[in-house]
Amino acid sequence: MKAKHQRLTLALVALVAMIGATLLSMSALKDQAAYFYSPADARKANLPAGQAIRLGGMVEKGSIVRAPDGVTIDFAMTDGQVSVPVRFKGIVPDLFKEDSGAVAEGRFDAAGVFIADNILAKHDERYMPPQVAGEMHKTGKVE
Repeated sequence: MKAKHQRLTLALVALVAMIGATLLSMSALKDQAAYFYSPADARKANLPAGQAIRLGGMVEKGSIVRAPDGVTIDFAMTDGQVSVPVRFKGIVPDLFKEDSGAVAEGRFDAAGVFIADNILAKHDERYMPPQVAGEMHKTGKVE
């Protein structure tokens, strides 16, 4: 076999391997390609208990209940249509509060309660780290 044919064969094998790897990774992602489910989307999808997902929405006003152990917190997450009960055991982020956005990573249990392993608090687009805000106030560039 000539060197030219060997290079062509090697290039074709590499191309087939890359296509195979791409298809394999796409099939592994399936429905998890979305960043998070809203509470309404999660209810519509009828997700099986125990499937790991991200649930995003607003922390419902007046729904945060802290357990006496100091680390367990129950709250409701809503998207304006559906409200989902959430339980989290751990330390919540500083930005976590009622009537603000959050993303919870975890799974639904058999009773329909979302058991969160991790909570990510979202801030609005006007958020600025305190150090940057302080510098901007000094220069007069903040309203």
